[in-house]
Amino acid sequence: MDQAVDGLIPQLELKNVSKEYAQTEESIPAIQDVSFTLDRGEFACLVGPSGCGKSTLLRMAAGLDEPTSGEIRFSGDRVTGPHPKISMVFQSFALFPWRTVQKNVEYGLEVQGFPKAERLDSVEKYLQMVGLSGYEHLYPRQLSGGMKQRVGIARALAVDPEVILMDEAFSAIDEFTAETLREEVAEIHSETEKTFVLVTHNLMEAVELADKIIVLSSRPARVKKILDIDLERPRDRTHSEFVHVHKSIFSLLKEELENTIVRRRIKRLSEFESLSDMEEQRS
Repeated sequence: MDQAVDGLIPQLELKNVSKEYAQTEESIPAIQDVSFTLDRGEFACLVGPSGCGKSTLLRMAAGLDEPTSGEIRFSGDRVTGPHPKISMVFQSFALFPWRTVQKNVEYGLEVQGFPKAERLDSVEKYLQMVGLSGYEHLYPRQLSGGMKQRVGIARALAVDPEVILMDEAFSAIDEFTAETLREEVAEIHSETEKTFVLVTHNLMEAVELADKIIVLSSRPARVKKILDIDLERPRDRTHSEFVHVHKSIFSLLKEELENTIVRRRIKRLSEFESLSDMEEQRS
């Protein structure tokens, strides 16, 4: 562990993180030299064009995937695999269908070897926090999408993590339920003062929740801009400053999309010219 004065080390640090996927002849870059830091208790959102590598970046921060180069550190320690103080909430819920709500929530504690009494106390506490008291003995098939995601959030909280990573956590449920869950997550963040990182394609959601928004470029993903959001909570989507921040992020992503379209057109033109040259040589 690196030695430093407590409070000066970022809680989560990504330093020159890159990810490449090996192909038969060449490597395909997905993420390139991404660097940013988060302090304890911050709520950060990762936004970027579809397919740019946001979820891959989150999985690497969780220790579920390894960067090709660069490093990820939690409170100064290098993350080399799943970390007991970093938990994750998945877009697809990722609940065990054969386990009850109670058993799903206590799963992480069970893996870590906590006694049954402590596991049950934790389950009760966090099911109450997410509004699922009384549903302990139901199975995932008996739950709505919103309820399944509440179970996922409770499971992530139950291991008492310091960092909670959320991958498109509200995109697989209807908007009314998503709005309710966003409000609940904002309250949990305020109450627990844990660090949250949310991957989202919903810019309104990002501005509503985040202290810091990290805008990524098209693949290979780079940090295009980092915005600190200093708006009073709860946030009013009709407030002029909220609208201004939303427009700023939208413009950044629109610019990235336009650049991608131009690059694709240039590539197609180059390929066409190469084919034309080959045809001329054959003539």
